[in-house]
Amino acid sequence: MVKLPVKSQIFRYAHITKNSSEYAKKMTRLSNRIFNEVARPTDPSSMRVVQRFSEKPLDLRSDIVNYYPRHEETHDLMKLLRSYGLYRDEHQDFKDEMERLRELRGKGYR
Repeated sequence: MVKLPVKSQIFRYAHITKNSSEYAKKMTRLSNRIFNEVARPTDPSSMRVVQRFSEKPLDLRSDIVNYYPRHEETHDLMKLLRSYGLYRDEHQDFKDEMERLRELRGKGYR
């Protein structure tokens, strides 16, 4: 007599969950809760909300936070290069000259 292979527990579980019995529904909900999925059937508009809350917040995403170039670091670098004489900032030169002329007239800042 040939012995037939016994169905595995996983196959039986998958078969049970496909049924629409009350037990199958409860097991599916429990499985979804364990694996952080939506426990009950949800309409698409509510799923969008669930998906947005499951994503990483915008202030923690590096592609959003680091979108613009580093203006402050670039400004500090240009000031340092200007102090070494390697960069000429004509606008800052103009402001410095206006301040110097103002002080010569006796109208410097108090």
